Amino acid sequence: MTAAVTAMITAVVGVLGTLFAPVLGQRLTARGRAEEAERDARERRLTERREAYIAMNRSARQFHTLLKDALHRVRDGVYTEQDRDHLEEVRREYRDRYAEAQMIVPERILAASRAVNRVLAGSDTAVKRLDRGLAREGEDPESALAALKDAEPLLSAMRRLMREDLGVTD
Repeated sequence: MTAAVTAMITAVVGVLGTLFAPVLGQRLTARGRAEEAERDARERRLTERREAYIAMNRSARQFHTLLKDALHRVRDGVYTEQDRDHLEEVRREYRDRYAEAQMIVPERILAASRAVNRVLAGSDTAVKRLDRGLAREGEDPESALAALKDAEPLLSAMRRLMREDLGVTD
């Protein structure tokens, strides 16, 4: 190759480099932004899930506690209108958190929450029947409390699954 050809090739490569450098830079910047947007979206989904887990766990445990308290009060004959209203308010809160979680949590967490829900809903129904004097045969506050106790290991299992899903390890 002669010096003139080498100079011509060098000039062409230089011009092409100058022309394509902005395009290449723009593509790299766009790729970086897309990766950052995906990372932000993953983080946002994890935050939403964590908030849903916290709300669902808190409301399920509060509902469980109030059901237990209601059964004790019904048994002792001191269940008041204020107690009924408070339990109903907590039941609605639990129902709302459960409904919200259904839209964003994995199916295995929903399966665990459904198991908890079955026990809590059954106990809520028992409280209402006992309070109204419409108990089923053999149903009393003590048997309802025993049935409600079934929720405790289910609540723990649900919490454990939630923690695992969030990557919390002991």
